[in-house]
Amino acid sequence: MTTVSTLSSKRWTAGMAHPGRRKILAVLCLSLLIVVIDNTVLNTALPTLARQLHAGTSSLQWIADAFSLVFAALLVTAGAIGDRFGRRQALVGGLVLYAVGSTGAALAGSAGTLITWRAVMGAGAAFVMPATLSILNSVFPSTERPQAIALWSAVAGVAVVIGPTLGGFLLAHFAWGAVFWVNLPFVAVALAAIVTVVPEIAVTSDKARLDVTGVIMSAAGLVALVDAIIEAPDRGWASPLTLGELALAIAVLAGFVIWERHTANPMIDVRVFTHRAFSAASGALALTFFALFGSLFVLTQYLQLVHGYSTLSAGVRALPFALAMGAVSPVSGILAQRFGVRRIVPAGLALMGAGLWWLSNVTPATGYPHLAAAVVLMGAGMGLIMAPASESIMSALPHEQAGAGSAINDTVREVGGALGVAVVGSIVSAAYRSQLHLTGLLSGIPAAAVRAARTSVAAADQVAAAAGPHAAGLAVAAHSAFTTSMTDGLQVVAGLAVAGALAAAWALPKHGRPDSAQVEAAEATAPDLIAA
Repeated sequence: MTTVSTLSSKRWTAGMAHPGRRKILAVLCLSLLIVVIDNTVLNTALPTLARQLHAGTSSLQWIADAFSLVFAALLVTAGAIGDRFGRRQALVGGLVLYAVGSTGAALAGSAGTLITWRAVMGAGAAFVMPATLSILNSVFPSTERPQAIALWSAVAGVAVVIGPTLGGFLLAHFAWGAVFWVNLPFVAVALAAIVTVVPEIAVTSDKARLDVTGVIMSAAGLVALVDAIIEAPDRGWASPLTLGELALAIAVLAGFVIWERHTANPMIDVRVFTHRAFSAASGALALTFFALFGSLFVLTQYLQLVHGYSTLSAGVRALPFALAMGAVSPVSGILAQRFGVRRIVPAGLALMGAGLWWLSNVTPATGYPHLAAAVVLMGAGMGLIMAPASESIMSALPHEQAGAGSAINDTVREVGGALGVAVVGSIVSAAYRSQLHLTGLLSGIPAAAVRAARTSVAAADQVAAAAGPHAAGLAVAAHSAFTTSMTDGLQVVAGLAVAGALAAAWALPKHGRPDSAQVEAAEATAPDLIAA
């Protein structure tokens, strides 16, 4: 009887049912979990890093953002490299680079050093994430692929919420470096499993030469775009630098599209965006992560700074989101097959909108059951969206472009999430400053204390604690102002989610996957894949 490890070293054909596909899926989900968690696990460590590394606000922002910036900028490039030179090699290389970055981050002695190593981790993650989905796409037949993608999507979504909880637990028991050291044993297990069970997925092609110009243009355009989005709340959306970066990003990405349409060896066939399912599903995913990251950004602060929960307690209270998403994601593919993607994805966006609207109706004294109900609605909505939308994206591409398609799938999530944090953060920050003076609770408080409190609710708490009893009303005013500003931001996001649901109901086809005849024809002509 042929073992899975033997099969992993043989020639494989995309779209066929690999005998070890369920074990392969488990390994891919582990690899995905390792890199996605780090997107949020560091949030709970930022106050500790500020003390231990003497990091200011700008440094803390870059410690958090360096990972996402490099990750989003390199995803398309890394996916295309995996398509051309081997997806298992990309997965292994990405995990090794991620482990190197984690080690450097854990040993960092300054904020600047930590920022550099976080960027290295982001580069490693950029190779891992698209490789997992493209390998999944190649080892599962079309009939089983929606359920496999549903599980993959559930892991990606749940990991976003597990991050703060894991970070809070580690910080409660170990030094801050533990949030990076914890990656190493998981990477070791994943690498051993990959060598054992995952086949090489290297596409044979007469277009094996890498599109270097396309690589540079896509990376440069995305770096400019993501950096502008991340920095706009501090610089101002109308500042010359923000507008200049956005203009540069648009120009470079437009040039990238023109180049890809005319070069002999394109990194990805950009004409795929004319595919209705592909473009509409990409937009739905971007909006989903816009809502998720934007709402988590303010909800975490609300739990910790207004309600006074510890980092671990705040993380635990976000778990109903993960549980709801984990329960709904496995059945979302079945629902999409039965009722159509056009109904399921808009239903998910509408459910997220309902949860966001429910969450926006809070006060500083609102009890946790109200919050739990809201995040359950949001988690269930996201569970309905991710797998059908991801399947629509992947089914629109031939197998030899699965890595690039997976990278686009991941890129729209990252860009959507970064934009969500930037836009919601900007709305909340501006509203907080104005609301602070409308509370009527600042009478008798020194002007210097009020000016310091205007920077953030965390600063207001620190000022109130240092100023003594005569400034007790400052903390109350700050908590009230922040809660009001948070509801303003969440209502905007809720409205966008509902608008997105209406747009998706119009734009998505009734079924996000090709019909059986198309699938059979594509699989009959799919090229053989070369094993390592």
